[in-house]
Amino acid sequence: MTVPSPHPAVPRASKRRRATLYTALSLLCCSVVMTALPAGASAAPDPRTAASSTASRTAAVAFADEFDGPAGSAVDGGKWLTETGDNVNNHERQYYTAGNDNAALDGQGNLVITARKENPGNYQCWYGTCEYTSSRLNTSGKFTATYGHVESRMKIPRGQGIWPAFWMLGADIGSVGWPNSGEIDIMENVGFEPGTVHGTLHGPGYSGSGGIGAGYTLPGGAAFADDFHTFAVDWAPDSVTWSVDGTVYQRRTPADLNGNAWVFDKPFFLILNLAVGGYWPGDPDGSTSFPQQLVVDYVRVTTGD
Repeated sequence: MTVPSPHPAVPRASKRRRATLYTALSLLCCSVVMTALPAGASAAPDPRTAASSTASRTAAVAFADEFDGPAGSAVDGGKWLTETGDNVNNHERQYYTAGNDNAALDGQGNLVITARKENPGNYQCWYGTCEYTSSRLNTSGKFTATYGHVESRMKIPRGQGIWPAFWMLGADIGSVGWPNSGEIDIMENVGFEPGTVHGTLHGPGYSGSGGIGAGYTLPGGAAFADDFHTFAVDWAPDSVTWSVDGTVYQRRTPADLNGNAWVFDKPFFLILNLAVGGYWPGDPDGSTSFPQQLVVDYVRVTTGD
């Protein structure tokens, strides 16, 4: 893909300084424990943040992609698998394409996933001829983690029917299926909520609209598409804690699952995607402009004691 990103690029020098600090300094974990919020609740920023954790730990970098490379080049195939096809399960409208057609580096340290209203390959979707293309990447067969700090800094797109996500699936999904595999949604946004992102757990007995999670809303009516933000989970035995820009907004444990099985103490792989339409966000309408782009500065997973 050679279409340039319309979003301001992260200066190269400042990005390298961040990466150096990230690997050289001990990681301050999101160890603040907040009262669990009801599913779907909106959380205002709390003055207690991940950065104010009372205990730090030495981080070991298990996975990192800074998305450095020439403009237009594809993602590192040693780290990411590019999925292809449509998704009837969510009634999404896009066709996920191969190679760098809809996912490419911008030459300035970012991955850009682009959703377009087009169908140059005459792709066929569950509803007929596809109307949109986009990209979905995962680390299945290349990287899995069990516990750690999982983080990405990104600028999300905007618009009715636009659905960016950064999430994880249990690596045993091929044998046990979904939702028994478990799913950890680190960040999801649906375009009709420009100032809110969601973090959710899905598993047996709490899948789909019954997932256990909460929303985080920016103050002052700000939209997430206006700037880069950092989305993370701190994942430990029997707990997952979510944060945005270092502010913890929910923590979930087996006690939140109403007696259902906790399926998050095993390996998971990472997923980045930009969907168009679907049951939750609804379809694009006349107010939705294209192309839309998810700009990813980095993805990092660290572990430590």
